Amino acid sequence: MIPDADLEIVKAELIVHSKLTKEEPGCLVFNVTPDDKNVNKFNVYEEFIDQIAFDNHQSRVKRSNWGKVTKRVTREYQISYDVQNI
Repeated sequence: MIPDADLEIVKAELIVHSKLTKEEPGCLVFNVTPDDKNVNKFNVYEEFIDQIAFDNHQSRVKRSNWGKVTKRVTREYQISYDVQNI
């Protein structure tokens, strides 16, 4: 959930964050959609080729401006794995 005070800067920075994520090696899918019922919530669906690519993404995010502007955002994750590729 995005605090009201951070909503506009998060929305603006999301454009850059999405572009950079989609350019990362190993990023297969990165989609962000506004929630239908809550303007302070976005739904994210992302796929990476493997755990290493995902870990590299997380590392980049922590060092990026996106990491700074979203430090007060509450995140809820559901991580699933393609067991055929493990």
